[in-house]
Amino acid sequence: MGKLTYIYGKLPAQDIRRAERFYAEKLSLSPFAEQNDHLYYELEGVRFIIFPSSGAPSGTHDQLGFVVEDLKLEVASLRSKGVLFQTYPGLTGEDGIMDRGPFKMAWFRDSEGNLISLAENPAILTLTPQVAGAAGA
Repeated sequence: MGKLTYIYGKLPAQDIRRAERFYAEKLSLSPFAEQNDHLYYELEGVRFIIFPSSGAPSGTHDQLGFVVEDLKLEVASLRSKGVLFQTYPGLTGEDGIMDRGPFKMAWFRDSEGNLISLAENPAILTLTPQVAGAAGA
């Protein structure tokens, strides 16, 4: 394979207009472009696409993750807009928040059943990639 140059996420939607409304009304996100019924979003230089699909997402794992500064505040804000958060016995509290000290996480489903996560202080922002071929890599 040649050099990989970019990464983006893709989410299926059985109803593209319903998905567009959800992301606008609940997350205050609007697509920067639409082409062939594909909705293109960008957040802090990272892009994702919502595309029409007749299949249903499994919803058994996170399909997209958003980083937030204050998870409890964001969860409360989204709840006030009707978003329901998942609870997982032994993982989350009754409030739907997993609390691991500075790292916190919560999960909800979008209008299409995709499992979306919100994270405060996730490791992906603090870990440093190692250069291939470096000692211990």
